[in-house]
Amino acid sequence: MQHLRFARLLAIVCCFGLLVSCSSFNKLQKTGTDDQKYKAALQYYEKKDWYHAGLLFEELIPVLKGSTESEMAQFYYAYTQFRQQQYLLSSTLFKKFYETFARSEHAQEAMYMYAYSLYKDAPDYNLDQSNTLTATSALQDFINNYPDSQYRDDATKMILDLRQKLERKAYEKAKLYFKTSGFNIASYKSSVISINNFQRDFPDSQYNEELAFLKVDAEYSLAKNSLETKQKERYQETMNYYQGFIDRYPSSKYLKQAEKMFESSQKEIDRLTKLEKERAKEKQLQKQAPADRPGKVTAARQ
Repeated sequence: MQHLRFARLLAIVCCFGLLVSCSSFNKLQKTGTDDQKYKAALQYYEKKDWYHAGLLFEELIPVLKGSTESEMAQFYYAYTQFRQQQYLLSSTLFKKFYETFARSEHAQEAMYMYAYSLYKDAPDYNLDQSNTLTATSALQDFINNYPDSQYRDDATKMILDLRQKLERKAYEKAKLYFKTSGFNIASYKSSVISINNFQRDFPDSQYNEELAFLKVDAEYSLAKNSLETKQKERYQETMNYYQGFIDRYPSSKYLKQAEKMFESSQKEIDRLTKLEKERAKEKQLQKQAPADRPGKVTAARQ
């Protein structure tokens, strides 16, 4: 019972303190001078009360233009939004800061925080990766502008992390084309193209062995489902992909499956080659047949 009473009393005290604090803050906003508000904003900032500090800095920025406090008010305001996880807004504010105060001692940090904010706002790999590309570009621009910065290593790590997102996104896209290929022959083509793009963009990826095999599988399936006139070329491409696959992954767990497709492709090429020769021979025989065969005799009308 005593614990319950103490908890109630504590809650009442907290509520009272909050009301007094809100009342004091509201009074400051309504009747305080710009100097008082600025000092209070700094105090809130030091206490890590990002919300109240942000409200005051936002209010002060328009009226502080041209003053010595203007630069720091904008810098701190950007940080209050970052600390509240408003990353898209903080990225805009930090970018505006280093563009406006290019000679400031805080310009380098602001440019880094602009890129860092974009990094924090980057979506998971399964969503649209436009923001990830923007963040990667911003981080690389920062490294290019400040190659000796204390933030360089962190920026490099973030770039690697973002590239892993892009890599996973590209991998899932390539696999999705392959999974849906059975429903649409165009997807076989898209799967091969997507895997080729992946191998070009991520040559050292852990997914390349699997995708190299899937490329053999996709091209083989494409050949099987193609018109006869295109089959030979596509079976040959399957064999080329197979050769590239075993050259790079001679001990792959997919080796036996790939070998079956290779052997089947070779047999199909032999069959199609034989069929082409037979048709060519038949065509040649038709050309060599006498052109002056006797025509059909018909009785003249009386």
